[in-house]
Amino acid sequence: MDTRRRVLIIVQNLPVPLDRRVWLECQALTSQGYVVSVICPKGPGDPGFDVVDGVALYKYRPAPEAVGFVGYVREFVWAWLRTAVLSIKVRRQRGFDVIQACNPPDTYWLLAWLWRVRSVRFVFDHHDLNPELYVSRFGEPHSLPQRMQYRGLLWLERMTMRVADRVISTNSSYKRIAETRDGCAPDTVTVVRSGPDTRVMRPIYPDPAIRAGHDHLLVYLGIMGPQDGVEAILDVTDELVHHRGRDGLQVVLMGFGDCLEALRARTTELELDDVVHFTGRVGPTSIAQYLSAADVGLGPDQKTPLNDLSTMNKTMEYMAYALPSVSFDLVETRRSEGDTGILVPSGDLEAFADAVERLLDNPPLRARLGVAARRRVARELDWRPQAQAYVGVYDELLNHGDAGRGHDWPFARATDNATETTGAGCVDLDDENELRRFIIERTTRRQSTDTDGTKFHSTTRPE
Repeated sequence: MDTRRRVLIIVQNLPVPLDRRVWLECQALTSQGYVVSVICPKGPGDPGFDVVDGVALYKYRPAPEAVGFVGYVREFVWAWLRTAVLSIKVRRQRGFDVIQACNPPDTYWLLAWLWRVRSVRFVFDHHDLNPELYVSRFGEPHSLPQRMQYRGLLWLERMTMRVADRVISTNSSYKRIAETRDGCAPDTVTVVRSGPDTRVMRPIYPDPAIRAGHDHLLVYLGIMGPQDGVEAILDVTDELVHHRGRDGLQVVLMGFGDCLEALRARTTELELDDVVHFTGRVGPTSIAQYLSAADVGLGPDQKTPLNDLSTMNKTMEYMAYALPSVSFDLVETRRSEGDTGILVPSGDLEAFADAVERLLDNPPLRARLGVAARRRVARELDWRPQAQAYVGVYDELLNHGDAGRGHDWPFARATDNATETTGAGCVDLDDENELRRFIIERTTRRQSTDTDGTKFHSTTRPE
């Protein structure tokens, strides 16, 4: 085995494999013979060490929830020190020739710099724009402490870029910032979008109990932090149910974050407990069930300096399940979905509610957008070309050739979790009549009639 192909990936904000992007990266590397280790925080019930699909996971107990600036500093120091100690353990047990750090935060450049004395290279996987995140959460810095914090974030980002041998950007907006604000040479920055593995993320025939007898199901999938705007979903739901008299509606919010308890309290305040359901942290099987059963996906992220330039994974995941969506109009969201969803002006809750009702009341429109979304994500946003670009960064960095690889390389294997969403329960994506029928009804395979009188036969292909 070539011992010069060992990678250590560092993640602080999510456990792995829950962090879908990082897990796809791990699978892409291991499929090409790389030895991959990961250091990350523990999730509920996680062991301190585990090996999953050949990836060694070293996990530490996360710090107590941060409150205020001092709390965040304490959290970052705790995570950095635990990661540093575990990096020594990984080096002794498995070795590594490259460290990949995924932000936030932008603090692991120092650890990579310390390991450089042992000839370790550094790849920075740029997940978030921390200076923009600060402005989005706290506003433009005006006081001296605020300006110092903001400038500190800019300095940390700049140092990360300077120490990095290669930078991986999640989209072209991030790449432009790496080159213009942080002075990276264009040939050292590679765009690797967080595209879904569309072999695995695909519509299935859901358990009928998911809809719980409701006429329509709306879903949100993602983190619930101050910058994610999930409270807008509650306001839109209040408008639909209490002001427009919309009956038979259920709204499912999948995920977790700093604002989860506040959102639960707001739901009770708006008297929506019978309408809104919080699932908490969910795995691939539950995600597949809910996204396959839903009528509309929701993108409540409002236009902020961070959100406008960030790729929303939820958008592409909705698309993978042929789920039409309503989102606020953001630069990168528009680039992701093209014309396969409905975009409304940021913050316009009336327009958001109008767009949701338009989809609910127009089944042929849902079918048209859902089919287009699935086609676009599979043809243009799928993980395969992203994986090729990603592994290519390491091949170039470690002078590893690509002899003998087929055009399909590298593709994440269908893991045990993934196979639960494939097989006999999958919707036939090659049968467009059945796919359109499914998008409208979200039920098991059978002959049915569209609202405009068009019959769908599951065994008949469209002209």
